Amino acid sequence: MNLKQLEAFQAIMSTGSTIDAATRMGVSQSAISRLLSQLEESLGFALFLRRKGRLTPTAEAEAFLPEVSGLVDNLQRVQRMADDLRLGHSSRPLLRVAVPTSMTQQCLPRVVAEFMQGRDDLVIELVTGSYDALERAVLDRSVDFAFVRLPTELPGFEVMPVLKVQGVCVIPQGHALCEKPVIHVSDLRGIPLVLLGRQRNLRTELDQVFRQASILPNVRMEVHSAGAACAFVAEGLGVSIINELLANDFLSLPIVTRPFVPALPYSFGLVFRSDIPRTALAEEFSALLSQRLIASVR
Repeated sequence: MNLKQLEAFQAIMSTGSTIDAATRMGVSQSAISRLLSQLEESLGFALFLRRKGRLTPTAEAEAFLPEVSGLVDNLQRVQRMADDLRLGHSSRPLLRVAVPTSMTQQCLPRVVAEFMQGRDDLVIELVTGSYDALERAVLDRSVDFAFVRLPTELPGFEVMPVLKVQGVCVIPQGHALCEKPVIHVSDLRGIPLVLLGRQRNLRTELDQVFRQASILPNVRMEVHSAGAACAFVAEGLGVSIINELLANDFLSLPIVTRPFVPALPYSFGLVFRSDIPRTALAEEFSALLSQRLIASVR
């Protein structure tokens, strides 16, 4: 396997299609398909099921994604550092931030644009992935800090709590459930669901909620990010349950959200390595990010 193949896989998982992945990478759709086939051949197992022209990630793909994301980000970082050294730009100020993938579509770009005003030399490197991958990125010094769910899975952090939110039910516009002001787990009996993959903490909590209600969830799709969940809900493939913070970033889609009962509380914060002093840039950006995140759920 090589970097291009891994980048193609990551792009397909992020966008949901070879067409959008090709656009993101600036190559043809046939090139993306070829890179994916080469990667699957080298791995010896399928990453996607091909049904009626659509790609559905396999369980192996979901498990493979966090490690691939970390590796691709690190290799890209090495390449950028080499380019900066070659061009004599190694002295430019650099801020390295890690966030969940879904935050990069609306929330984070606005904060970054605000922060970079008047900082023409600043370079921001962004790492995305699952919360455990983001924690590892902080611990291995790949980033200055990360936005994660609390409590952390790993030790060794200085933690800055930011906000608490609840899980919400995401529903296609026009769905019968939209008439309800609150969605109870019993309302989802037999309803097609679009849920985060089984390796996610939220999925574990949801499975427990369904078990306690003696309901077998009708899972129609499993996805790897809140953004993907909202996109598939918008296409009418089912309803989902995700945290309010990330759901708010996708309300431009034809979806609505409703409170979910029983409550699924979430605590989020920023984590830094406890044995490394924060840079001034990290202090300033983390403060701005915290302020904007808090404001987004008020």
